[in-house]
Amino acid sequence: MSGSALVSLAGTWASTDALALAGNPADGTTAVGEELVALLEETSARLTAATQQREHTASLIDALLNTVTSLIEDGRCNRPVKLRLYALASNLSQTVAWHRFDLGLHDEASQYWIAGLHSAHGGGDRDMGAALLGDLAYQAFWRDDPRTAASILERALSGARHPAARSLLQLRLARSLAAQAERQATLRALAAAEHFLDASSGEPVPSWCSWMSTADLAVDSGQALLDLGDTRRAHQLIREGKELLPPSRDKTRGVFLAYEARSHLDLREPERAAALEALQVAQRIGAPRCVNLVRDLVPDFKAYPGAQGVGELLEKVAA
Repeated sequence: MSGSALVSLAGTWASTDALALAGNPADGTTAVGEELVALLEETSARLTAATQQREHTASLIDALLNTVTSLIEDGRCNRPVKLRLYALASNLSQTVAWHRFDLGLHDEASQYWIAGLHSAHGGGDRDMGAALLGDLAYQAFWRDDPRTAASILERALSGARHPAARSLLQLRLARSLAAQAERQATLRALAAAEHFLDASSGEPVPSWCSWMSTADLAVDSGQALLDLGDTRRAHQLIREGKELLPPSRDKTRGVFLAYEARSHLDLREPERAAALEALQVAQRIGAPRCVNLVRDLVPDFKAYPGAQGVGELLEKVAA
């Protein structure tokens, strides 16, 4: 979809009430009970939790999503079960989309995020809908279209409810605004992201943003400041965020390490920016997108052929 079509989709979502189970949940030929849904939920949780060697689980997640989609279309169940199926479909669609995105399959990723958006709408989950729009915005930003990303995020924020959800969306908005050199708007979005991250809520944190932490806030704030030219402060925040990140989040660590390398290069500190660890992490978890983050730094590293660690990195990238 074009950027304007995505913005239009986001605007339609923002101005439309959640569908909350169109049709009769009792329709369908296949009886679906709570035990089956619980099994599907448990299987989904175990498969989506695996971050390393995802090439071995991706096809299983695809098949699970197909099963859930079929049950939504043909299943006969009560309203609570139907809601759980919609929630499961939206979460699985999001996971599949990120897998495709990490592989550089952007058209497929968009299709799965949009499919997830429809499932979230069908289940009446506004925060999940905002999450999927936020992912589409992240993709637009990644593909050098920060204006489209910001427009989508503004509409997603109009429907997001939980403070953690709003924090993540504001942080992504800050990145998109910084890429457009909108300094004051960026700083306002960063302040809002910090405010909402610290805000309390009587509702559980949505699973799709439960990982959001001060580490993410620090690193992405640093990246935004880097785009605005505040290199020293940006480098400090990126370093602090990397140190706060728990060991379990390997893919995010790989991205953070690449960001840190970028900030060191901007400071003309190639010895500290060899980024070999970022490359090794990305290769270990099977995330080509993260590998490409390091590859994109190669032209800058070539300006420092004699710096410690640079030769080894260039050899690894070329292998």
